[in-house]
Formats: sequence, structure tokens, C-alpha cells
Amino acid sequence: MPSDVTEASEGVDEAENVRYEETEDDDNVSPTDLSEMLKEGTKESHDRAENTQFVKDFLKGRIKKELFKLATVALYYTYSALEEEMDCNKDHPAFAPLYFPLELHRKEALAKDMEYFYGENWKEKIQCSEATRCYIDRIHHVGQYEPELLVAHAYTRYMGDLSGGQILKKVAQRALKLPSTGEGIQFYVFDNISNAQQFKQFYRARINALDLDKKAKERIVEEANKAFEFNMQVFDELDKIGALLTEEAQDGGLPVHDGKGDLRKCPYYATKLGKGDPGCPYHIGMAMLKQPTMQFVLAACIALAAGIATWYMM
Repeated sequence: MPSDVTEASEGVDEAENVRYEETEDDDNVSPTDLSEMLKEGTKESHDRAENTQFVKDFLKGRIKKELFKLATVALYYTYSALEEEMDCNKDHPAFAPLYFPLELHRKEALAKDMEYFYGENWKEKIQCSEATRCYIDRIHHVGQYEPELLVAHAYTRYMGDLSGGQILKKVAQRALKLPSTGEGIQFYVFDNISNAQQFKQFYRARINALDLDKKAKERIVEEANKAFEFNMQVFDELDKIGALLTEEAQDGGLPVHDGKGDLRKCPYYATKLGKGDPGCPYHIGMAMLKQPTMQFVLAACIALAAGIATWYMM
């Protein structure tokens, strides 16, 4: 999307087209503006989220491919719920000015990432985690009963995606050796926003223009802090799963579970639930090694290798 917004997004009349350059500067904001209240009121939550182990490891490039895939799955379910409720409330006066599906919506981009990581039948291979389920349940509740609070969830997600998310995009692409053409990181690509900084200023101006009283603004800030909490719960969940990933299979393969901890938390097991899959590769391998025939074959191979090594050393 050009910076002067030559094409209106859905939910914004042509007469409402604005140039991002003409929106208010940060120097002109007031402490009572909702965007400032959100910025100041979520600082602590923002800092805590940035200092979760998952985010710190990610920023250092210590992100395993399988864990990144699971994080992308969580994002898919989160944005599916958020954008469903935004679509349902696109005409609500407390949210309509912030409805920019062409510029912001991420579900379609995430679907492309899912297909890249999991193949054409990706919907059959993923499931919503417990922490993500709690998050999207809250989003649906807000959309159905307190739609003005959708502002908090939209602000928390999209403004973050246009800011720190762009750093994560570069880190993921480099650390995971993803294609330079953008496969696997479409979530971070906003094709219809040519200038992220100008769009963020424009979006904050729209937030400040919402007709809300002080109490409503305070509730939105409180909800934004809840959104950060839900995100941190997802990060913590991913950390626990990451602790089980002891070996990363290459080229998009699945990690090997080491047999420790709860098998149900093994990412391989999780992706296969409901498909009648026999189980985790680790446990299958261990079961095979307990068979007398396999033990005999293994012993013979070891003896042969030892004999060859002895002959070579003579």
C-alpha cells in the first residue's frame, strides 16, 4: 500500500482516506490519549514479555525449526480468532476506525507459512495448544460481549508485528536458513504497508480519535496487559516443549523425543494426535531394539565393524 493510501481499505470510506504524513506526530500526543495510555500502561508487561526465555533465545538466533513451526501454529490460531471477531465487529463504533483487513490481517499469510512447513494437508497436522486455546477463548469472549476491548488485542498484536516482529523476521530467516524469497516468514511481510512507521503513527491517531470515556480507556489498557499475559503463557508453553527437543531433524523433519518427560508433550506426538499414528520415533526405535532379532542384527553389525577396524589397524 502506498504511503499516501491511494486505495481505501475495507471499513474506511473513500472520503476518509488520509495521508500518513498528515497524522499527528509523537510530540503532539497527550497523556490522556489512548495510544499513550496503552504505551505507558503496558510498559512493564512489554518488558516482561521481551525477557521471557523463548523471546531472548529467539533474538539470539537460538530457535529450533520445530519450535518455530509450533510458534507459527499458535499465531495461526490466534489471528484466526482475532480477525474473525474483527470482521464481526467491523461496524462497531468503538472498533470500526481500526478495521484495516487489507493492510493488517495475517491469517492468509500464516496459511502460506503453514503450507510451507507442513505441506498441503497442513490443517490435518496441527492442533491448538492449551495456552493458545485460553488466549483465543478470551478473544472470542471480548468480540462477542465487549467488542470495544478488541482495540487492546489489535494494538498489542499488530503494532508489535510492525515493530519487533520485523527483527524476528530477519533472525528467523538467518537462523533457520529459510529461503530469501520469504517462504516460512510470510507472517512478517506486510505487502500493503510501504512505510511501517508512518502506518503506526496513523493507527495510533485512529486509536486516539475513538470516542471513549476515561473508564473505557482504562479497561482497554487493562485488557492489553491481559493480552501480554496470554502471549507470555504461550511463550512459556513453547519453552517447555523446547526443553524436550534434544535433536533437530533437518530439512523440515520432526525432532526426536528423548524419552524423558510426558510423551503427550512431545511435538511429534502432538502433531499426530487423532491420526492413529503409532507414536514417537524414540519409543518406536526403543521398542524395536528390545526385539531379539534386532538385537542379534545389531550385535552382528557391531562385531563386523570391530573386525574391520582390527584388520585396518594391523
